[in-house]
Amino acid sequence: MNVLITGGGGFLGGQLAREILSRAALAPAGGLKVAVDRVVLADFAFGRATGEELGPRILRVKGDMGDSSFVDSLQTHSPRVVFHMAAMVSGDGERDFAGCWRSNVEGTRYLLEACRRSDPRTVVVFASSLAVFGGSEMPKVVSDRTKPLPQTTYGITKLVGELMINDYSRKGFIDGRAARLPTIFIRPGNANAAASSFASGVFRVPLDGQPFLLPVRFTQGVPLLGYRRAVRNLVCLAEAPASALNDDRVVTMPSTRYEVGEMVAELTKVASRRGIKLGSISESPDEAVIRIVSAWPEGTQADAARALGMQTDSSVQEVIEDYITDFLHL
Repeated sequence: MNVLITGGGGFLGGQLAREILSRAALAPAGGLKVAVDRVVLADFAFGRATGEELGPRILRVKGDMGDSSFVDSLQTHSPRVVFHMAAMVSGDGERDFAGCWRSNVEGTRYLLEACRRSDPRTVVVFASSLAVFGGSEMPKVVSDRTKPLPQTTYGITKLVGELMINDYSRKGFIDGRAARLPTIFIRPGNANAAASSFASGVFRVPLDGQPFLLPVRFTQGVPLLGYRRAVRNLVCLAEAPASALNDDRVVTMPSTRYEVGEMVAELTKVASRRGIKLGSISESPDEAVIRIVSAWPEGTQADAARALGMQTDSSVQEVIEDYITDFLHL
């Protein structure tokens, strides 16, 4: 069995590939476990070592998800399970309206059409976002029953993707599922254009001994989920029986709400315990970032996802320790 991960050159796509390879087999849609022969990583760009350290079962394919011919070519790998992670992120989406629709909406439609033509049994897991929520009436803690009302182009495109997943599944064209991801942390490397990138930077940069300028207030609430747990939850969704999903194939992923000040306090505890000298952290408000982030939820109530077996982290400190082990090798 082959597995396709779009956005496979990104951090979360790479971590998902690592998780799948560590399991050796998957049970698509709750069926029998099948050995994973190959994981195909598709992206518009790859870091120099992306996928290489994961071994011979990884295949890297470079291309543009907004190009229908490239998307169609991915079906030559006959994927049984597709994780659709590729997307233009929030900050870039606000600056490039047309590009965001091309990548996030047209790219998703091309992928679903390709899967429909190739094999309607294909399990497609779509990575959506809490950015589908917004508006003046949005509660700080959202659930599957909260009305989506995106306040960014990125959020709008993710909501359109959710609707396509539901409709293609209703018609029997694919076996689709979607998860609304909270803020995933801690991401290594340079910050990307996502407005939520500060939620990783506030840990990563001080751990490197460098000062960090926080673009939001210490009182800003953030719905956090560690990267290890996030990819396990995505696999859990891929393996959920179709009978466990109702007519809405979209679930809100579990998270834990923390204020940025609490995140910093937990980081300080870990650093003190390990003898790590942290770089300084100070507020440097960026109104553009604040405007986007303040329109997002601060927490999730994820009953449907939990019923499928998805979980949250035990603590922020657990994720910090994972990051130190995986990327700092201390």
